[in-house]
Amino acid sequence: MEADAAPAAGADDLAFMRAALALARRGLGNVAPNPAVGCLIVRDRRIVGRGWTQPGGRPHAETEALRRAGEAARGATAYVTLEPCCHWGRTPPCTDAMIAAGLARAVIAARDPDPRVNGEGIARLRDAGIAVTEGVLEAEAAALNAGFILRVRAGRPLVTLKLATTLDGRIATAGGESRWITGEAARRLAHGLRARHDAILIGSGTALADDPELTVRVPGLVPRGHPGPVRIVADGRARLPLTARLVATARAVPTWVLTTPGADRHRVAALADCGVTVIAVPPDPNGQPEPLAALRALAQRGITRVLVEGGSRLAASLLRAGLVDRLAWFHAPSVLGGDATPAIGALSLPHLSAMPTWRVVEEERVGPDRLLVLGTEA
Repeated sequence: MEADAAPAAGADDLAFMRAALALARRGLGNVAPNPAVGCLIVRDRRIVGRGWTQPGGRPHAETEALRRAGEAARGATAYVTLEPCCHWGRTPPCTDAMIAAGLARAVIAARDPDPRVNGEGIARLRDAGIAVTEGVLEAEAAALNAGFILRVRAGRPLVTLKLATTLDGRIATAGGESRWITGEAARRLAHGLRARHDAILIGSGTALADDPELTVRVPGLVPRGHPGPVRIVADGRARLPLTARLVATARAVPTWVLTTPGADRHRVAALADCGVTVIAVPPDPNGQPEPLAALRALAQRGITRVLVEGGSRLAASLLRAGLVDRLAWFHAPSVLGGDATPAIGALSLPHLSAMPTWRVVEEERVGPDRLLVLGTEA
């Protein structure tokens, strides 16, 4: 943090940055590969401009807020949840727009880890005479854009594992019946989770057993004109039937299949002919797409946030590899017993200290069920 950054933010700075973070959340799930950013322009303690990253990643939050503020931006303060960009892409740098608008001050939550920015955007603002305060609600801003940050720093997206189980961790009866374990309120909230992710990932077993659509079916959660999250199937042998609903709708909603180089080339070609994007990655010992290689392939295609919805084998492979960053666990007040299908397959842990662990982020009642959200962030 720079020397002129305030050691403790004032009440106004905290309040306005919280509002900017709320704006930024509107972009989750529809701005990849860009970060979801919020911006407020404040003059004399009055908000004169609001902006957030628009669907597709453009326009940026800063230029949207400045456009709405107009001349009122001169001498004002900008509250931005992520360091403004300072490089040319499809649009001019946001730092140039902020300088041209005549801002007096900028309050920035977190630095952008992109090596083209990372401190340079802040330096340009300071060089232009704009007072900059960094680090206001930095942890909250970093958590909001954890997927973008992971993609830049680790070359993979954020992974959220969604589970909907009985109290004893089961997702289906011994005979395979699974609809529905949780109630309607939990299922509606699960659609909200889908809308805030760039992609939904399932295993081939789930695709074959359930023939799901994997779409967001609650009105208003996906911006108009946006197709919703990419549907992805981890399918090492390219078994997904051409009659599957995912394949039948692939030209309307992006559908990808993660497979391996050993998959039948005729099946791969047939899926591609139906509009499915087929991505081959190295196999794991079981002939399925190796988890880290698969996630890196998704990141290379712009994915920053992945929601994993099943099944138990896919969940276990990601857990074994240490690649589950967050859990969204819906618990129904019921039990199915040891002969029912577990939510997570065998992990073959040698001792208790090898158990994957998270911290509780929040817990809430959802109709008759409960949602437990856990994360790995400190």
